[in-house]
Amino acid sequence: MSNSHDAGSTAHSDTSHGAPSDVLSHNTAIAGKIKTLTGEDAQTACGGFKNIGQCVAAAHVAKNLSIPGGFDALKAKVTGADAVSLGKAIKGFAPDADAKAETKKANKQADDDLKETTS
Repeated sequence: MSNSHDAGSTAHSDTSHGAPSDVLSHNTAIAGKIKTLTGEDAQTACGGFKNIGQCVAAAHVAKNLSIPGGFDALKAKVTGADAVSLGKAIKGFAPDADAKAETKKANKQADDDLKETTS
């Protein structure tokens, strides 16, 4: 069951599911985008996230909603010991925001960023 062919042909669409350290070591463009959004080195910013897509989406949410405490506060909520979903974290930080819509928007922004930086 070798996936070598699949990995090459679908690499750009699967980038959002890659481990942050793996993706960042091969994709300096997304690393730069993350640094711009978070103000942090991308490896540091994305540490603790299951995949790069989650990290980029969280970075967009923090910026889009001007989350109190910024990206670090949001990251702590979604990756910490008592981690919650991005939607639940949004409700905690921005109760008036439409968490579902904001999550969808941030995921689309993250997908667009990842497509942009891998093509």
